[in-house]
Amino acid sequence: PEMREIWSEQNRLTQQINVEVALALAEGELGVIPQQAALSIAELANASQLNIKDIAASGAQMKHSLMPVLTALQQQCGDAGEYIHYGATTQDIIDTATVLQLAQTLQVIVRDSTAVANELKALASEHQYTLMTGRTHGMQALPTTFGFKVAVWLDEFIRHLDRLAAITPRLLTGNISGAISTYAALGEVGPEVERRTLARLNLSTPNIGWQAARDRFSEYASVAVLISGTLGKIGNELYNLMRTEINEVEEPFSSGKIGSTTMPHKRNPAALEGLASLTQPLLHSASLIYQSMHVEHERDAMSWRAE
Repeated sequence: PEMREIWSEQNRLTQQINVEVALALAEGELGVIPQQAALSIAELANASQLNIKDIAASGAQMKHSLMPVLTALQQQCGDAGEYIHYGATTQDIIDTATVLQLAQTLQVIVRDSTAVANELKALASEHQYTLMTGRTHGMQALPTTFGFKVAVWLDEFIRHLDRLAAITPRLLTGNISGAISTYAALGEVGPEVERRTLARLNLSTPNIGWQAARDRFSEYASVAVLISGTLGKIGNELYNLMRTEINEVEEPFSSGKIGSTTMPHKRNPAALEGLASLTQPLLHSASLIYQSMHVEHERDAMSWRAE
């Protein structure tokens, strides 16, 4: 539910409007647009009061990803509405809003990955002397402990947390640089408009416009896939250890849980199957992100939409 809320249409709209408001305030401070207009935009712009269904219907008619939002926002802001989006391009707003959503996403992933690591640490400590058979090539090999097995998973998660920390400053970088990232509509004040806009959003300023450089999102996808891979491996390993022939671990089985509609003796590893299988769609989705790095010229919508 938490991730669904972050990636909901309502939150997407909210973050896009947050970017537009931050842009207007930065431009008002620098005299690019009237400061009173900027303050009015900040006061009147409210995503919760906009009708998403109406915006979607306008999008179907306009065949444009942002113009329906801008039209609704301009109407909401009255006379100040004409100054909304000055000097920016669609991808500036949508990319930066997406980064804001990713910032929220990272908080959840880091929190949950830390919780998983803590649980693995406790489990490894609890079972550091719990003997079991180690297996290579699917066959029994030498003695080991369940705690040692879990400690290997823990070590992976520690590296995942390191990776998340490493990519965060690169990922949380916005972009407000105009149609082809040259600040053409804003002139010499453009870089400062961008810096102030992004500072208001708690985002870093890029060294250069990145509309045609999608490696940040691909790097994020790579780390997400690695985390998913570890979780899938854990799920698959426990699934196998739960087989009747091995029976070394067991998934929690609470009162009221059903193992089978026809075999009452069964305690199927339903949660473990789900954990292992969820890795697959993420692996396939990540390939689309990698393909989006093939941007034509200064930008194009094909790779962007695939992303």
